[in-house]
Amino acid sequence: MGTSDEEIDRLLGKLTPRARALLLDGATTWRTRAEPALGLRELVMSDGPAGVRGEAWDERITSVLLPSASALAATWDEDLVESLGGLLAAEARRKGVDVLLAPTLNLHRSPLGGRHFECFSEDPELTGRVGAALVRGVQAHGVAATAKHYVANDSETDRLTVDVRVDERALREVYLAPFEAAVAAGVRLVMAGYNAVDGTTMTANALLSDPLKGEWGFDGVVVSDWGAVRSTEDTARSGLDLAMPGPDSPWGEALARAVADGTVPEDTVDDKVRRLLRLAAWLGALGEGEPTASGAARAGTEAPPAPRPAVAPRERALARRAVAAGSVLLANRGVLPLDPGRLRTVAVIGAHAARTRTQGGGSAGVFPPHEVSVLDGVRAALRGRARVVHVPGPRPDGPAPPLGHDACTDPRSGLPGVLLRMLDADGRELYAERRCGGRLLEPRLVPGAHTVEISARLRPRTAGRWTLGVAGFGRMSLALDGRPLLAGDFPPPTDDPAVVHVNPPAQYAGADLAVGQDALLVARRELAPGTGRATVVSAAPPAPDAAASPAEAARAAAGADAAIVVVGTTEHGECEGYDRTTLSLGATQNALVRAVAAANPRTVAVVNSGGPVELPWRDAVGAVLLAWFPGQEGGDGLADVLFGRAEPGGRLPTTWPAALADAPVTRTLPADGRLPYDEGLHVGHRGWLRHARVPAYWFGHGLGYTTWAHEELTVPPRAGAGEDVTVRVRVRNTGARSGREVVQVYLARPGSAVERPVRWFAGYAAVRARPGESVTATVRVPARALRHWCVRERAWRTETGRWRVLAGRSAGEVPLVADLEVVGPGSG
Repeated sequence: MGTSDEEIDRLLGKLTPRARALLLDGATTWRTRAEPALGLRELVMSDGPAGVRGEAWDERITSVLLPSASALAATWDEDLVESLGGLLAAEARRKGVDVLLAPTLNLHRSPLGGRHFECFSEDPELTGRVGAALVRGVQAHGVAATAKHYVANDSETDRLTVDVRVDERALREVYLAPFEAAVAAGVRLVMAGYNAVDGTTMTANALLSDPLKGEWGFDGVVVSDWGAVRSTEDTARSGLDLAMPGPDSPWGEALARAVADGTVPEDTVDDKVRRLLRLAAWLGALGEGEPTASGAARAGTEAPPAPRPAVAPRERALARRAVAAGSVLLANRGVLPLDPGRLRTVAVIGAHAARTRTQGGGSAGVFPPHEVSVLDGVRAALRGRARVVHVPGPRPDGPAPPLGHDACTDPRSGLPGVLLRMLDADGRELYAERRCGGRLLEPRLVPGAHTVEISARLRPRTAGRWTLGVAGFGRMSLALDGRPLLAGDFPPPTDDPAVVHVNPPAQYAGADLAVGQDALLVARRELAPGTGRATVVSAAPPAPDAAASPAEAARAAAGADAAIVVVGTTEHGECEGYDRTTLSLGATQNALVRAVAAANPRTVAVVNSGGPVELPWRDAVGAVLLAWFPGQEGGDGLADVLFGRAEPGGRLPTTWPAALADAPVTRTLPADGRLPYDEGLHVGHRGWLRHARVPAYWFGHGLGYTTWAHEELTVPPRAGAGEDVTVRVRVRNTGARSGREVVQVYLARPGSAVERPVRWFAGYAAVRARPGESVTATVRVPARALRHWCVRERAWRTETGRWRVLAGRSAGEVPLVADLEVVGPGSG
């Protein structure tokens, strides 16, 4: 890990200019190139941030699944996030992964952002602090972290081509700030996004050189998002260092030729190679003699995956603790925590209760070794103590789920799962294997493969009109018992890799199925250039009667001592590659909650989403608990909260609107290819305050199982410009239970000479206290919270004079106010 710059220069001298250039694009989808002359082995990369998938989309290669990034930010607990980063690093090392493609530092600019779950928060300061904690946790164990997606890649619509127009001050103070924090934390890689900023695509943008490499002194590797490099010379002359994936990127031989003819300077390439070698040295991948065996493009030569060892109890316990720490109690009318000793019957209601959504959709998805649903968690917590009744309720809106191993059998072996076959152009079988389910994103390629076939024997438990589907691109067909259901050619409408390779749209057909009568379902898709090989087969039983379902749920709730109703989003609604068009959970889910709440005042609504949703019934239920996408241990962690074994530790990292129309920033749709960030500095709670609008729940909001009084704010009488400021807030636990409070500090600058938000988040500290106990929170407000970017001088400046410091428990509840005098030369 200690290779000197002199040693790296010596190694560089061993390579010809052509060899240097060829090092700068991938060897495969997930690996960099090896160079035997230097003892440089391939570096293996993997998606994150909720789990480490490794190099293959294969359900047999499982990965520990943590809560979503939005849930981690909701913990407001950097020590915990750092520990979770260590868990991810251990998982990476087990899988031979050198570089984790996380954290995602883009902001929750609009509640419609489709990738909310993978991003931390609406606020640059909180995002920077939590992101830096994850970086520290990952890299403390010898795995490199990657800050992505640099920069202003905050929505999904037209994300490959969108040109974000953002003023220089907002870019500096809001969108670049979390990346600056990651660099300060020592992050080893930064990923350049697909989008453009102010007319230039990010892989060729000057922002890669300055402020990233120049002003901030970043000495690591700038890697492209996968497929984001679309040209050679302009990207090679920029601050981009590594084009992924390979081996067919626009760099490679084209870059070698550009160096040879002088259109790309040799010293520019040399700087990129030095950075790559420094990273390899830090990872222990340099100077080791012969490199490890090449991971040849996974073209059908790979061996079947080895089964993963069972998840260690310590890992499960940490993931479970994270669930409770990030869950946010939005409202509570004396219902939570439920006392198991006083319960005889508990009704658990909703499709999301039995099939809790543990992660968001897209390239960050992993295959966990198990998933604990809310229903599982409640049953385990009450086993031997109370009866648990489950009513599924209506099926959520959205596509039919992929076939699971519990719903079908492999027609050849009779074992649970599906039969995957690869066929040649004449329909002859080249390869066959049993797989666990119908979602096969990377069916094994073999020489001569022409068609992917997935067959399954369905065993219906419900009679009626089923919805059957196949997802993918190109020529596809679906047949049931030899009878064609659909056939056609379905070209991809986009080259977005998340759509082509991870989440292709499905084509559907209906068929009548009977209980006790097995049916053979066969799906086929031809492999064609540019269409990937992802193939997904799905089946959904007839939807329950939308009118009868709430009535059945209400009867169960009325006969129970307490009701837990779980509602949430589907992969159709929250997924990489798509922004949302609504925040509604749909009429059927909303009607379900209302019916249950009307039948039992002790109703807890559990919300299973990665980002904001509308909760029109929030005042009708006894409590609202936000579960986020809680990861593999979700059900047990939420049961800990529901039954009082743990306190709901979360605070909102993002303001939640009561209705989409209230949100100050909703635009994610570009016009003529451009997406203007007209709101400037006023994102998140800043925008709500600017427009004097009241949301359903403010940034920072969250209840525990005790109550708090904020009693006193102590601010130093003056501080020098460019200095951190330490403030103290005394709070008292006024409830009957020990608890944790997140004390938040905000700033305002009355009479500022420059435009500013009404107030903005500046720092926080968490404290614990016993009933009746007072405790003082010490909050460090960093100097950066007081500075602004002066566009005219292209420098940071801090205004002197009177500032206002506010403290409380959310952006909308700041009862304590004090003045601060800032003195000095005015430069930070």
